[in-house]
Formats: sequence, C-alpha cells, structure tokens
Amino acid sequence: MAIQVPTYQITQLANSSAPPRLGGEIPLYYTALLVRYGPQNWWPARSRFEVIVGAYLTQNTNWSNVEKALLNLRRARRLGVKGIRETPIDELETLVRPSGYFRQKARNLKTFIAFLDQQYSGSLSRMFAQPTEKLRSELLELNGVGPETANSILLYAGNHPVFVVDAYTRRVLLRHGIIGEKTGYEEIRAMIELAISSSEAESLVVQNSGSDPRHGISRMSSSARSVLAQHYNELHALIVRVGNHYCRTKPICEGCPLQSFLKTREGATARKTRESY
Repeated sequence: MAIQVPTYQITQLANSSAPPRLGGEIPLYYTALLVRYGPQNWWPARSRFEVIVGAYLTQNTNWSNVEKALLNLRRARRLGVKGIRETPIDELETLVRPSGYFRQKARNLKTFIAFLDQQYSGSLSRMFAQPTEKLRSELLELNGVGPETANSILLYAGNHPVFVVDAYTRRVLLRHGIIGEKTGYEEIRAMIELAISSSEAESLVVQNSGSDPRHGISRMSSSARSVLAQHYNELHALIVRVGNHYCRTKPICEGCPLQSFLKTREGATARKTRESY
C-alpha cells in the first residue's frame, strides 16, 4: 500500500500553547484515517439549505435524532427557505422536536431566515458569495450559532475552506499530546488549517484507501468542492468517525488507526469532553 506524503513546511504560531509537532503529524493522522476508512460521504444532505438546518439541529444531540427531525420537515414539505419562513413557530417546534431543545432550535432557524431575507434577499447564493471571514462574523452574531455551527455552514454548505473543530477533534489532539488543556478553538482551527494548507493539498491522498463510509453518497456529499475544502471535509468527518468508535469518553485504543501515534499510555487518559455529534 503506497501513501503519498508531501514535505511539510510548518511554523509554530505566535503565543501558541500547543507543541510545534502538530504540523508534522496532523497530515499523517489524516492519511492513516483515510487508509482505514476512506471517504465518509459527509455531509449527508440533498441541498445546501438542508446542511444549514442540520448544522443547527445537530447541536447537543446525535445524528440519528437529527435525521428524524429532517424527515419530519421533508414529509411536511417544509425543508426549504420558503418552507421554514412560512411555517408557524409552534408547528416548526413540533417538526424538529426529535432533535431536542426544539423550541430554541425552531427560534434559531427562524432567526437565520430573517437574517438571510434581510441581508441577502433570501438568497443562499448571495450569502455564500461573501468573503469567508465577513460571512463567518455575520453568522456568529446570530442566536444559536457558535464557531462549530458557523464553520459547518461555511464548509459543508458554502464550500468555504474552513476547518470544523468539534469535541472529538479536541479530545484526539489532547490525548495525543498535540494540544494543551487551555488551547482554544480558534488556535486549534488555525493550526490544523496551517498544517493542511501549507502542504501540497493535491498530494494529501492515499492509494488503496479504505472503503468504509459512515453514510451513503448524497447530492451534497458528492458535490464539487475546492481541493482544500474537500480535505477539511474529509479530515473532520474522519476524526468524528474515530471519535465515535475509539476515542470515546473511555477510550478504546486497541485497534484504533491512530494508536501507533500515541507517545505514552497517559495520552489515552479519559477526559470529560462534551460530545457534539
């Protein structure tokens, strides 16, 4: 099995609390996960708007619950900008109830539609045509949108090259000694983006990669993306996969595709990290 691994030119960020070896190892983690699992077909959705709705609904719940809520919306013919706009709030709450925190999530979806209408005349194309940092700042100002949700919308719905850091990302990097307890969200995101983008993105491929997708192919998972956005997509999805199966609250290191990267057994100490998927 041949793996193409480029030469990495990585520099340590100023005032970073993470060790400098991050840049050299993250691409190796990525290729190791690709060898085991292959592409994950994430995000499973039929449209950009469905991705956005899913990004809201997946907060504080698991994906199976999100799928139930999405199915409710689809059956009710409400899974679109016009549908959410015209749905009475009490009906919307009922439809998204399986995802939990349904009152809050229904209000937040309504807030997003109001933002889209006011700022971009209801057009997702106009919204996603904005510069990444401008749109990210606007999304973060909305109720119910934190960094993970904003980045998920940008990457998976908008093809913006932004890496999505979640609880699994922090847990894996922390247990492997790559980041410290106090390393912040934006620092982790910047370091991973630097590690991937500083390489020749096209060479971050493996020959004879695994074939064990988490989801079936969907319209959005197979849509055209920039090379860098595709790498961020796959790396995030693969980290979620290994987090679900191995890097749990109580880790299962035996058989993990990243086990060989552990420097000490102490690195596998279970830590309390809130799940996001």
